[in-house]
Amino acid sequence: MTHALPPRLTALLLAAVISVQPGLLSAQTDPVPEAAISAEPGDAGAYLAARSAASQSDFREGARWFARALESDPDNLVMLEGAVLSFIGVGDFGNAATAATRMTALEGRSIGASIALLVRDVQAEDYDAVLAIPETRKIGNLLDDLVQAWGEFGKGRMSEAVAAFDTIAATEGLKAFGLYHKALALAAVGDFEGADDILSGRAEGPLVVNRRGIIAHVQILSQLEKSDEALALLERSFGTEPEPEIMAMRSALEAGTPLAFDVVQTAKDGIAEVFFTVAVALNGEAEDGYTVLYARAALDLNPRHAEALLLSAGLLEQLRQFELAGDTYALLPADQPAFHAAEIGRSATLIALDRQDEALAALKALTESHPQLQLVHMAYGDTLRRAERFEEAAAAYDTALALVAEPSERHWGLFYSRAVAQERSGQWDKAEADFRKALELNPDQPQVLNYLGYSFVDRGENLEEALGMIERAVAARPDAGYIIDSLAWAYFRLGRYADALPQMERASELEPVDPVVTDHLGDVYWAVGRHLEARFQWRRALSFDPKEEDATRIRRKLEIGLDAVLAEEGAPSLQAVANGN
Repeated sequence: MTHALPPRLTALLLAAVISVQPGLLSAQTDPVPEAAISAEPGDAGAYLAARSAASQSDFREGARWFARALESDPDNLVMLEGAVLSFIGVGDFGNAATAATRMTALEGRSIGASIALLVRDVQAEDYDAVLAIPETRKIGNLLDDLVQAWGEFGKGRMSEAVAAFDTIAATEGLKAFGLYHKALALAAVGDFEGADDILSGRAEGPLVVNRRGIIAHVQILSQLEKSDEALALLERSFGTEPEPEIMAMRSALEAGTPLAFDVVQTAKDGIAEVFFTVAVALNGEAEDGYTVLYARAALDLNPRHAEALLLSAGLLEQLRQFELAGDTYALLPADQPAFHAAEIGRSATLIALDRQDEALAALKALTESHPQLQLVHMAYGDTLRRAERFEEAAAAYDTALALVAEPSERHWGLFYSRAVAQERSGQWDKAEADFRKALELNPDQPQVLNYLGYSFVDRGENLEEALGMIERAVAARPDAGYIIDSLAWAYFRLGRYADALPQMERASELEPVDPVVTDHLGDVYWAVGRHLEARFQWRRALSFDPKEEDATRIRRKLEIGLDAVLAEEGAPSLQAVANGN
């Protein structure tokens, strides 16, 4: 759902965000007076549990244990900071602000505390407090300056707000941020002409914005009765893919129904957008536990902000807080356009929690409520495939592909996924056709080249073509152990055992605990006469929990050797393959 900022703007924003207190990308507490920290916490068990939870980014357990530890040691700044971060992580800004207030009274400082207190003031619409934030509570130059500008807006002083946005825009490297927020502020007071001049680039030159900026511009154009321009902008930005929010906007514009401007309606919304802008820029650049502070703040200030919700939940997923992430996804109401994205995210958290049946049920329901969305059917197919329900997965992919009017390069993955499901369900002819269609759309895609090439090798078909495919895949992904394994296995199936050996050893280095790669290494060692090493690798492969079918064959090789197993299977001998027979 979120469109990332361009790399140059991201770098500039990062520099501006941390310009006040460099080195705080981990949300660490500033040095505090030694007297303010208790040498021995009153409840050592709660303290240790809290610190353990914090080390794992377990915000729920952290909130619980830090709160308990503070009952016996309320002036411990380390625990207060941990409580602030944990409360923000679970979205509890009320308790976060309480802990932050106590922390600042003890002369402690942290980014988390500053965010909690700012959110408290904005929620109360206390813009006098927002405009009077002391230096000790500053967060970062750009964020602070944008918040101050929106604070002026909140006081009803539009001239001062515009001047503040202009000052930011005049700062080297920050022009886009100042102008974007100025456009939002102008639109919020009904000056759609002025907002359009900025977003169209007529006022200050081209302006690059993210997804929400595009949607805001479309709404502004609609308010100006420029439906044709709005539709053209939607087409340029989103194509014709049937995404619910874009479809609804397009339908309204085509019917001549004006779109309300609702991206930002109040100063509170504007400050939420500031936090979201920063979170998007930090995403992938700073630690997830730091970025989530900004995403959570945006969501708390504007609960309608679907993208802030999706970003918050996604960050929690990356932090492996799957239950909390799932609960966050579940906050989005079913009547919202982004509900399908939230449900797909929630299903991923259920899978991570080993609740596969619940995930499949959620996705099945989604295919029924959103039958026109290709992405939904693909997500259902992917989950069925992980559950090894391959025929059902192939059927889900059939439905997804039926929604594609004209396949293009970006659809290669859908053909590839269906091909995998078909191959695993014994429909090889269909699978091969889909693999080749995926390559027609994206000729150098290493996953497809590797899978099709390996399948040919495994079937003993088209071996020279397969080798060429796998060599191209290796060239594209030289450090992918599973692809190098395919190359080594192709050499092995061609009887080129000496060529297979260094490649298989390299694959084993890259995938040291993969049962298939380890089993293959044993076979190659056997083929070159290194039988003791072969048996050692087969034993290792058994320790890596291979599939039962593979484990049975490995045990048989350990009993009688590879040559005898091949003879039992009616397969050509190693020597016959090497001789080309």
